[in-house]
Amino acid sequence: MVIKSYRSQAELLLQNYVLADPFILSTSVISGIFACKMIYDLSQFISPVYFKSYSSLAKTKQIEWNNRAISTFHAVFVATMSLYLILCSDLYSDNQLRGPITLRSSKLSTSSLGVSVGYFITDLGMILWFYPSLGGMEYVFHHLLSMTGVTYTMLTGEAQVYTFMVLISEATTPFINMRWYLDEAAMRRSRAYIINGVMMFLAWLVARILLFVYLFYHYYLHYNQVMQMRVFGRLLVLVVPSLLTVMNLIWFWKISKGLKKMVAKRH
Repeated sequence: MVIKSYRSQAELLLQNYVLADPFILSTSVISGIFACKMIYDLSQFISPVYFKSYSSLAKTKQIEWNNRAISTFHAVFVATMSLYLILCSDLYSDNQLRGPITLRSSKLSTSSLGVSVGYFITDLGMILWFYPSLGGMEYVFHHLLSMTGVTYTMLTGEAQVYTFMVLISEATTPFINMRWYLDEAAMRRSRAYIINGVMMFLAWLVARILLFVYLFYHYYLHYNQVMQMRVFGRLLVLVVPSLLTVMNLIWFWKISKGLKKMVAKRH
């Protein structure tokens, strides 16, 4: 009876919130797409003025330069919102009176996810349009997987706590992009390149390895609440983080090898 009651609450939330005010969803997604377009154009306008190496890049490299500005913007935005909602707000606190933690959402959390969906739509579109200049099939798979999970939690309000935990991992993106920028600026031997490499390693360790360990531990502690979600929601909560964990471990191994090689050359 309790499980049915909570499921009814989730369905009521979907009907009363999403259908009653669809502009929140559509506006947030469109805002995400518009913000990506604005950042791309801004990068295209500012970069030649402040970065001498930009003008000497090939056209495809300039496109990637501007595209990485978009991903940096999204990473800063979504990581900040995720940290705020998880650590600072009481939306996902262990308050039994507010019902299962897996069924909680708010206008702020849902609209934040909408902006993220707008980014994934834009970036995936660019990856496919310029394929394979901006990334191969692993990027397409990553974006489709991420967009499916984020869209589902945005529309239903289910498992948003786990979605934001996963989105905190975007905090590593600025360091990845900075590495690319420094590389294209022929600064591989600079101190900034070394410092950024160390920061990228540490950020990846915390945000994409240790955080995912905690996510599965949190999943275990709240297993009964997770089981109150729809079947598709439970599948996403288990499958998406698991697949991302495998990808994160592979990339972390490559980052570790690269950092070790870089430090060895330095000495």
